[in-house]
Amino acid sequence: MSETDESKRDDSRAARAHDGGNQATSEKQSNDRNDGKDDAKHGENDQNGHKSRSKKPLIILAVVVLLLAIVAFVWWFMTRNQESTDDAYTDGNAVAIAPKVAGYVVNLAVNDNVYVHKGQLLVQIDPREYAAQVHEAQAQLGLAIAQLQSAQVQLDIARVRYPAEYRQAQAQTDSARADLRQAQAAYNREHNVDIRATSQQNIDAADARAASARASVKQAQAQLATAALVSQQIRQALAAVQERRQQVDQARAQLEQAQLNLAWCEVRAPSDGWITRRNVQLGTYLQPGASLFSIVTPQIWVVANYKESQLDQMRPGDKVSIDVDAYPSLKLHGHVDSIQQGSGSRFSAFPAENATGNFVKIVQRVPVKIVIDSGMPADHPLPLGLSVEPTVYLK
Repeated sequence: MSETDESKRDDSRAARAHDGGNQATSEKQSNDRNDGKDDAKHGENDQNGHKSRSKKPLIILAVVVLLLAIVAFVWWFMTRNQESTDDAYTDGNAVAIAPKVAGYVVNLAVNDNVYVHKGQLLVQIDPREYAAQVHEAQAQLGLAIAQLQSAQVQLDIARVRYPAEYRQAQAQTDSARADLRQAQAAYNREHNVDIRATSQQNIDAADARAASARASVKQAQAQLATAALVSQQIRQALAAVQERRQQVDQARAQLEQAQLNLAWCEVRAPSDGWITRRNVQLGTYLQPGASLFSIVTPQIWVVANYKESQLDQMRPGDKVSIDVDAYPSLKLHGHVDSIQQGSGSRFSAFPAENATGNFVKIVQRVPVKIVIDSGMPADHPLPLGLSVEPTVYLK
């Protein structure tokens, strides 16, 4: 083989190698382009998936907000005519029991927190001193009645005696005047006859009889003037009767007072209710007016302190539902009884003075009395001062 043939074969192999390298390069570039297209497609798919995933929380949030708005509207629509407050408490009558007389407690018939009925004996005070006062008052009354009867007898006597004495005085006056006329006649006769026909002794005797007769007339006239006061003397006797009658009334009043004091030795319940705050023991010495305990009556109501801005449409008679904090399962029903004519601060011990220059506007609260109509438990009454939450249904 010649050198020319070998060089041709070498050129042919180099050409084939160069063509193979070019073909490999073109295949690689083609593959790279295909891979780029695939990566672009995958990127597009990932972006679309991310966008779809990011929209889901927004949709959920919008649905939740819509549901909350619907619930809030329904709640507002259902409670738009309701007014409630947590500043409310149960209230009722607490009757303070105090003795009216002093003395030692000899019988304590009640204990703490027991139910009593009207008229039931609660406390008894030693009655012996007051029983003695009753006996003394009875004796004074008997004496006053006897004196009244005596005065009435004197009045009856006066109605007969004084007119009779007046007539007797008139008769004595007439008799004295007759004696005076007779004595005057004898006097005139003795002084008109001749001195020789009589004696000085007769003249003196006639003078004496005339003077005595004139004195008798004056005395009879004086007695007649005294006896003439018949009506006045009868009125005096009548006044004595009236005085004795007043003394009888006074003695009777003293007896009644003594009987009341004796009756007050027994302290009885003025109404049905529960004994609270007992402050008395057996043997304690009591003073009038000292507090022994209180009786809480069964009538319970609610005092709710509503804001002044809640009273616009509230009227007596509006229905009320009441929740009691102490008994969550208890549901009371009532109605608005009345609204106090003044805020709570206005009737406090130290009302606010708004004219001092330091005025700060504060929403005032007004007490509203709510009467319980139904739902009160029979086995456990509501104590006073419990926290409740009333809801008033406005008309």
